[in-house]
Amino acid sequence: MKLAAVLLAAGKGTRMKSDRAKVLHRVAGRPMIEYPVMLARALEAERVVCVLGHQAEAVQAALSSRFGEGAFEVALQTEQRGTGHAVLQAMPALSGFDGHVLILYGDVPLLTAGLLRRLVEASRDRLVALVTMRVADPTGYGRIVRDTEGRLVKIVEHKDATLDERAIDEVNAGLYCVRADFLGPALAGLSTDNAQGELYLTDIVAQAATRESVASVSASAEEVMGINDRAELAKADSIMRGRVTLDLMKSGVTIHGPETCFIEHGVVVGPDSEIGPLVQLRGATRIGAGCLVEAGCIVTDAVLEDGAHLKPYTVVAESRVGAGAHVGPFAHLRPGSDLGADVKIGNFVETKKARLGKGSKASHLTYLGDAEIGADVNIGCGTITCNYDGYQKHKTVIGDGAFIGSDTQLVAPVTVGANAITASGTTVTQDVSPGALALARVKQTEIPGYADKRRRREEARRKELADKAGKAK
Repeated sequence: MKLAAVLLAAGKGTRMKSDRAKVLHRVAGRPMIEYPVMLARALEAERVVCVLGHQAEAVQAALSSRFGEGAFEVALQTEQRGTGHAVLQAMPALSGFDGHVLILYGDVPLLTAGLLRRLVEASRDRLVALVTMRVADPTGYGRIVRDTEGRLVKIVEHKDATLDERAIDEVNAGLYCVRADFLGPALAGLSTDNAQGELYLTDIVAQAATRESVASVSASAEEVMGINDRAELAKADSIMRGRVTLDLMKSGVTIHGPETCFIEHGVVVGPDSEIGPLVQLRGATRIGAGCLVEAGCIVTDAVLEDGAHLKPYTVVAESRVGAGAHVGPFAHLRPGSDLGADVKIGNFVETKKARLGKGSKASHLTYLGDAEIGADVNIGCGTITCNYDGYQKHKTVIGDGAFIGSDTQLVAPVTVGANAITASGTTVTQDVSPGALALARVKQTEIPGYADKRRRREEARRKELADKAGKAK
């Protein structure tokens, strides 16, 4: 069946109390409008038309960044005159289309592909198919009115409903699949003769019912939940993250305390990896097989290759951690860090635009920025690359097998050759030849008796202060 999709996303969302368009607020790391667009694409919709209004340029830019310019079309609804009016704005973009049209919403991110496939299938030989649900409190919803034989006759909006109709607990979820050649004429026949003076999309159902060509499928309230305020946003976020962790666990990933983890939609984790409690995995993060990410780690737009190990409370952003590498605890890999296989980055080590070759290690209390470090290099405790002169960043290069002694300062730009050694406490300001020892520190001197003299001076000072205080009394 040929499909197109229309996404209604023109509203401001005043109940969000935000300067940002409602559909740009994030659910599990993605603007909520991305989810229905992803579903439409997953169902192979030939055309996707987004009806935008408030902050249309910002919403379009976000979608273009995610899906590309040609993945959707935009129709503008400059004034809000109801859902029927919104769909009317999309009709020019559907000119010539002769399939079925899915009508979705930009603020309903929890839809599933399974529900939409059932909706599409129900519409196969009908003019209109729609989604309904049963709720304990139907206040505010359009009521599903059926005849004595259970056939759907019409939808009545809450404000237009009689007392008997308001008692109906089956309500309209607002999702439709409509035959394209029926949709245009049906929209043209809408009237504003209702309590809100708007063009109700729901009125097309009554038109189809007169031809006995309406079908419905049921859904849970969770699947079709719309987001109107921050509380509903938080609820949807929690539900979506729960789906993400459940899918990962079903794929062979162990997650300890999944309810405590924040794993964004789209993150990839390989089988037999383990994720500890309180972990956050964000953006385009990709984690290989057999990895271990321990408690409290935050990983953003990063790649962990097979067997990598992040120890507790490590932060990794826009970096790569090679196979079998160990990082942390309390380490920070800033953007551009690239760790080769079996590298070890220990506690309180920070890297930025630093590339470390296979088997190299910096075990503790070190800063490596703008550095090219070869294989099997040992970086001693307290080492720093002095990469910024106040105006520009400069690079440090360390060759394979070098040994950098503790408390070495490498003043970039500088190169330490392969297998060279820097002595502890050395400030390296010139290149070090391969295999050489660099030693640059003040010669130690000794003053006999200095400690005793200093102690006697301090005791005399304190006695003088005490005497003055006594006389003052």
